[in-house]
Amino acid sequence: MHFSIKQCRFGRGLFAAKDIAKGEHILTLTGKVITQEEVDNKPEKQQANALQIEYDFYMDLEEPGVLINHSCNPNTGIQKDKEVIAIRDIKAGEEMTWDYSTSVDGGWTMPCGCAEKNCRKKVKDFKVLPKKVKESYLQQNIVLSFIKEKYFL
Repeated sequence: MHFSIKQCRFGRGLFAAKDIAKGEHILTLTGKVITQEEVDNKPEKQQANALQIEYDFYMDLEEPGVLINHSCNPNTGIQKDKEVIAIRDIKAGEEMTWDYSTSVDGGWTMPCGCAEKNCRKKVKDFKVLPKKVKESYLQQNIVLSFIKEKYFL
């Protein structure tokens, strides 16, 4: 197993159990498919647990995937809409993070607490990311399909 669950500043998070090489598959995200209405009916704190997979559909993420916290300087990304991969080498003990903006296109926002040098202070839609960030994520193929299809294909 590539990861362990530990306490972190956001509650719980996923941490590398061993060194993970760039490009390595970490896990496959799982969860029930739910509608926008079902997401909206969740307590506000739990709404961020739903991964947008289409404009009106979300994957209600289960553990362990739901424990990957956001960062504006992530070390993982999602390929093929549910495969979490390392986008750089990750050292054993390092928290695994991904940029939630790579899966958001519908106006949802949340405050960001990642404290990275490049922190954007708020998680927003992919389309409003800085151009260089969007280009980098697209090049790494870590933007969900429904977003790529709308804006970039």
